[in-house]
Amino acid sequence: MAIIASMARVGPKPPKEIIKAAKKVAREAKRHPEEYDSECPPSTPEALAEFAALRAAQKKKDIRPVVALRLMPDVLAKYKALGKGYTGIMADVLSYVADNPEILSKVH
Repeated sequence: MAIIASMARVGPKPPKEIIKAAKKVAREAKRHPEEYDSECPPSTPEALAEFAALRAAQKKKDIRPVVALRLMPDVLAKYKALGKGYTGIMADVLSYVADNPEILSKVH
């Protein structure tokens, strides 16, 4: 049986309690693998190939070009004050504005 690890981003990051609980379950499963084998049957080669194709398509869709921006220092400081992941928040704000042309018309 093959173990394939991948990460998918769908919506906001789960709360720390949920992540902590999931890690606890994973540690228990590692200690007692015989108890968890019956819950999850082994994946077939076809299913693994389908998962690989889905991940490749998702990865291709998620490619983001790197862009350099010149920002006012106070604007950058405000985003940095949001903490880790502030660049993702900036990307979400830019995406929202791009999807709502009425906002852009107010800026010009």
